[in-house]
Amino acid sequence: LVGVYLAQGFIFATEEINRDPHLLPNLTLGFSSGTRGQRAGPAQRRLPGRTPGCRRGRRGSLSLSIPMARWLGRYRFPQVSYASTVASLGDRTQFPSFLRTTPSDLSLLSALVRLVLHWGWSWVGILAQDDEYGQQGGCLLRAELEKAGTCTEFLLDIPTSQAPEKVRLTVAALGASTARAVVVIFSNHSFLLLLQRLSEGGGGGGSGKIWISSSAWPRASLLSLPGGTQTLQETLSLVGSRVEIPGFPEFLRRLPPARAPGGDELTEPSWKRTFRCQRAGPGNGSGLRGGELCTGTESPPDWYGPLLTSGDLRETYNAYTAVYSTAHALHGLRSCEPGGGPFGDGLLHYLRKVRFRTFEGAEIFFDANGNLPASYDILRWQETPGGSYHFLKVGIGDPSCAASAFPQAPRSVCSESCPPGSRKITRQGQKPCCFDCTPCPEGQMADRIGERLLPSGEWWPSTGRDRCVRKTLEYLSYLEPLGATLAAAAVSSALLCAAVLGLFIRHRHTPIVRANNRELSYLLLTSLALCNLSCLLFVLFGLAFTLAVSCVLAKTVLALVAFRATRPASPLQRWLGPGLPRAIVAACMLTQGTICAVWMAVAPPFSARDMTSWPGKIILECHRGSAAAFWGVLGYLWLLAVACLCVAFLSRRLPGSFGEARFITFSMAVFVDVWLAFLPAYLSTRGQVAAAVEVLSILASSAGLLGCIFLPKCYVLLLRPDRNTRDW
Repeated sequence: LVGVYLAQGFIFATEEINRDPHLLPNLTLGFSSGTRGQRAGPAQRRLPGRTPGCRRGRRGSLSLSIPMARWLGRYRFPQVSYASTVASLGDRTQFPSFLRTTPSDLSLLSALVRLVLHWGWSWVGILAQDDEYGQQGGCLLRAELEKAGTCTEFLLDIPTSQAPEKVRLTVAALGASTARAVVVIFSNHSFLLLLQRLSEGGGGGGSGKIWISSSAWPRASLLSLPGGTQTLQETLSLVGSRVEIPGFPEFLRRLPPARAPGGDELTEPSWKRTFRCQRAGPGNGSGLRGGELCTGTESPPDWYGPLLTSGDLRETYNAYTAVYSTAHALHGLRSCEPGGGPFGDGLLHYLRKVRFRTFEGAEIFFDANGNLPASYDILRWQETPGGSYHFLKVGIGDPSCAASAFPQAPRSVCSESCPPGSRKITRQGQKPCCFDCTPCPEGQMADRIGERLLPSGEWWPSTGRDRCVRKTLEYLSYLEPLGATLAAAAVSSALLCAAVLGLFIRHRHTPIVRANNRELSYLLLTSLALCNLSCLLFVLFGLAFTLAVSCVLAKTVLALVAFRATRPASPLQRWLGPGLPRAIVAACMLTQGTICAVWMAVAPPFSARDMTSWPGKIILECHRGSAAAFWGVLGYLWLLAVACLCVAFLSRRLPGSFGEARFITFSMAVFVDVWLAFLPAYLSTRGQVAAAVEVLSILASSAGLLGCIFLPKCYVLLLRPDRNTRDW
């Protein structure tokens, strides 16, 4: 019966165009079935979209239409197809003159993929009939789904002929599968063979499946099977959008008996096949059907109603549109608009340029591949309260409109999404949609679909490892207890050095101050105060400690020379006086100053953010700039300290009443021990703890020098002034 409506669609479009005073005026458009030499109407022309000798065949089947289309394309003969969906016909190289008013298989497969993605189905199966159309479509669909991140559990064949063993194996595979959503690429007859086995036992292997099809189904033959309605109760169909042809229903209602099948070469073959009768006449036998002649007044059975509302009449609309497209192209050719040439090339040129609106407002034009823009309806098969079944349109074109297709979004996944804070681990030997979940390691997080992410920059995983939070900025702050305590200790130590300096200045004329070289003592106390203050400003560190150690070295050398020069005629006597200590201090400071100047010129320190050293924190630190210069400053300072310790050790045998050598030896031992302990402590810490280690090392080494060298002298000055004599 579909063939009847298709033929009448051609006739209706042709007569409608012939009545239009603006389209092809003064010209009557005709048609021919291509199976007989008959023609209808004066001044007829064969429709270019009707390939002579081509049978319609199955939907998208690779029939003789492809070689014919290739041959016609070689001669640039225009073709407009209303039914062929084969994807390869969109190849402009092989088929330069082929156009169609039905969507291609690629467009349909793309729509199916979008529908699957809309529902979030990551684990689906594919059933495809075992012919070239089904296998090609199944492989293309699987490739597109996997490209979009959806895994296919199986690609099974639907036998197109009686093959019990093959059907049994397919049903068994469906029953063992875990994918709930199944996309079906088939013809109605081929699926009937499979459904007979699926329906056994109240649903069989198809129970609980969600069927997604590229045609409007199931049909009466499927619904009549025992258990068929239960098996197919969750069915979605993606079909071309149904578009009404204004006036066509009334045209069809006038069909019998006004248009008897004997007088219409397009309608007669389909009419006879549908009602199983022949036209009465010579050589046609009795022409009886159920005891009656086939008169043309027959009407479709009642069960055909759902078919007519399901979208199968889309092909009639495609034929109707093909006729109108050809008529508009002929109109452009007849009007001698630019782009002419030989009849074939000229008509093909205007066909490609066709752009018009139908009576219902739809815009018709062909894209670069010769296809009309595709639009689809999403249908769901539902049972009515009366017990019958019908298709309910739940979406138009865009799958995002299908939100009401199911009361609750169905699930079809191999593995459920990982909980927050867990990540996917693909099971060995299985597809990526099948996975296990494991907690994210430190420093990583997982999004809502279980994908492992590694935050960067200022972001870090939350405690639950399911979202990013800003990292904590860490530095040694004056406002924190640790920072405030160390700053107070640094200032107090500097003030203590200043107090000792004031005490020495006040008693500068006493023997104990004069015997310890007042100038070097003043300079050493000043440098110790600066060393303590370098905790607050690290740029003072290198030079301040160099000054302190060089002063200690000068005091040690001067004490050693003084006692060795007591022998008569000793050459060391000329080194006595202020010149030697000044020279030592100047030389030491000049060398360290040169290293620091080069450092500042080449790669000075700068404030930096360490994003990686401490998990979840950004460490605000003073980057040393040049590592070579930094270690050069520290290395030179260590060299001075070791040299000072060695000289002090050599002067340990000086007279007991003069304990300066012993004091210096102890002070340098403390200094070296502190900085030896500093290295492992500093290298094993980060952030404010590392800065605190630096400050504590500075304060400890400064306190060692101050306490070992000056504490005995302060004791005499303050508590035992009776010993502050030249004899003592």
